Amino acid sequence: MKCKKKTKVLLVPYPAQGHVTPMIKLASLLINHGLNPIVIIPNFIKIDSKDVNISIISISDGLDQDGLITSPPRDFFAIENSMENYMPCQFEKIIRDQEECGILCLIVDLLASWAIEIANKCGIQVAGFWPAMLATYKLINSIPEMLHDGIISETGCPLHNDPICRSFCQPTITSQDLPWLIGNSNARISRFKFWTRTMERTRTLKWLLINTFQDECHKDQKNTTNFNTQILPIGPLNTHVTIKNSSFWKEDSSCLDWLDKQVVNSVLYISFGSWVSPIGEAKVNSLALALEATKRPFIWVLGPSWRQGLQKGYLERISKQGKIVSWAPQMDVLQHKGVGYYLTHCGWNSTMEAIQSKKRLLCYPIAGDQFVNCAYIVQKWRIGVRIDGFRVKDLEGGLRKVMEDDGMSERIDRLNEMTMGKVASCKAMDNLTTFLSNVRM
Repeated sequence: MKCKKKTKVLLVPYPAQGHVTPMIKLASLLINHGLNPIVIIPNFIKIDSKDVNISIISISDGLDQDGLITSPPRDFFAIENSMENYMPCQFEKIIRDQEECGILCLIVDLLASWAIEIANKCGIQVAGFWPAMLATYKLINSIPEMLHDGIISETGCPLHNDPICRSFCQPTITSQDLPWLIGNSNARISRFKFWTRTMERTRTLKWLLINTFQDECHKDQKNTTNFNTQILPIGPLNTHVTIKNSSFWKEDSSCLDWLDKQVVNSVLYISFGSWVSPIGEAKVNSLALALEATKRPFIWVLGPSWRQGLQKGYLERISKQGKIVSWAPQMDVLQHKGVGYYLTHCGWNSTMEAIQSKKRLLCYPIAGDQFVNCAYIVQKWRIGVRIDGFRVKDLEGGLRKVMEDDGMSERIDRLNEMTMGKVASCKAMDNLTTFLSNVRM
């Protein structure tokens, strides 16, 4: 017997920390609207549904079977292959199994665009989810225009190094900062094909929920894409709901006890995120020596496999000055009164958490959307500075600039209010309500 009312919403994130976390937060908000959200994740991601109070269904990505484990395991290309060739049939079976009690809609991370095709095949309403800035989406969505204008080749290769600004209020980046320019030439071409295919699939979407704030692009922001997809900013999600235990890794809370012993606003927090290998062995060592030379207290998130660049005896030498942990409870660290500055890769979640915590930023973007985020932080919002390397003079120069900028605190306060204040939060929740009213029609 079929249920009278459809309440199930299936959510499909891309299987990386920076994508799963905001999707789980979105799922938590849906509960408040009387819905039953179910997050679909590959089984290598270990999140206890009891910890996040969200229903979770795990599916295999196929990389543990028949000797198909990759080296390194589950990199971008292995996951892409799994998403395109292995996971769709399993997901379709889940949809068929769940249909008896009514699926209202699917919400699909655009990087998991394979699931859009399955939703269309099964005749279920589907909305896209973009976990980053609208500006980054618009940049990637402008690939046809960049091809026409001679900015990139047919394979996504930059044809010059001139500044790029796709709209009046968007800061400039260079063509070398485009999101698919990661790795060697073959990797870049493959990533460009991935994005091209992703944007093609989004043309069928009626709604696109974006984890950003209403006024991100100010008066230039439009509520539709080139293909009449309605854009609904519903973020930043980190301000609407707090979920403590959605991390893939165990958090080392000992750094909080260490922070309690430090002078207010004295500590530099360093983290380069969870997805891309941070900076390489040589740069790890360079940053380590620069941190030591500044004599400033620091907390550095550095996984065990990334510590090979450290000099022998380094951990012992800095044991009183700094604290190195494999993974940190980031929001707790950023909101601690002992932390004054944050050296970041400029991932979108980290950027929003820094604004929420009102911390000044040292920026070192590495890949993907981080260059666009950095451009906003440095050029438009002016709440941080970009450093180009990890020599002592780079680090000290960057710290000096953010410490001596008397207007930065005021700008951070204004940005915090604009993105996370009462008016902004009400607009975001109104957009979510509008979306749900539409899909329930």
